[in-house]
Amino acid sequence: MAQLTIDRQDNIGIIRFSNPPYGYMDGETESELDAALTAVEDDPEIQAVIITGADKDVFIRHYDVGVLYQRSKAMADRGLTFDPARPVPESTIHKCYRRIEAMRKPFIAAVNGTAMGGGFELALACDIRIVKDGPYDLGLPEVNLGILPGAGGTQRLTRLVGRAKALELMLLGQTLTPKGALEFGLASFCVKGDVMKKALEVASLLTARSSRAVGHIKDLVQGIDNRSIEEGFARERTLFCDLMVDARGLEEMGKMATGIRDIRDPALAHLKTN
Repeated sequence: MAQLTIDRQDNIGIIRFSNPPYGYMDGETESELDAALTAVEDDPEIQAVIITGADKDVFIRHYDVGVLYQRSKAMADRGLTFDPARPVPESTIHKCYRRIEAMRKPFIAAVNGTAMGGGFELALACDIRIVKDGPYDLGLPEVNLGILPGAGGTQRLTRLVGRAKALELMLLGQTLTPKGALEFGLASFCVKGDVMKKALEVASLLTARSSRAVGHIKDLVQGIDNRSIEEGFARERTLFCDLMVDARGLEEMGKMATGIRDIRDPALAHLKTN
């Protein structure tokens, strides 16, 4: 049975995960996510993507520990040893999360329940996180199993909250409540009730913007760690000028120049209150 479904609402692609009864991700999730990302990337009508859980109170609980144990046992039985001097190649899950970051379309994680381990790492790879308030565990508690976050969690969490907080959370194996995630800066919104309603509001605002401008901003921010300061400034100047001569940019600036509207968008005003 398929774990991921994709549908489109206007210009918004929606990827939903379901793997009852526990909501674990596994190898099948990885291959289906890879295919889903190709589908949304290849669909020119999709300008923003929401990833959420289809089952009540579960985004993705975590990677199936039983699957991890079998993989671990197989490697140990072969006598394999590992050293950072010989980096392990990326697997499908690593490539998927990097694709989400690199894709010019913005991704929103609508976290509708528990999300730990690999599930929370998926949320961290998205551009905007919206969490549902409730008795849910969010975070990277892998140290409690004698392992560590292995799908980019140590790197992405640290970039988002800083070294001290990242070490505190991961070394102690702590999880956060949705409100705690908001306080840590890991979520943009914590909402009561239907998290998808808020996700669709945000996605609609994104699709109303210039997709070229949105893509350029995402490129500059998500790629910041791969460039020197000088390269980042140079790329920003270049992409700024690219938008200056773009038809959408000319149209929007022309409206403001003739006094039709102000650059501040009243459509954003209600978001901070929810």
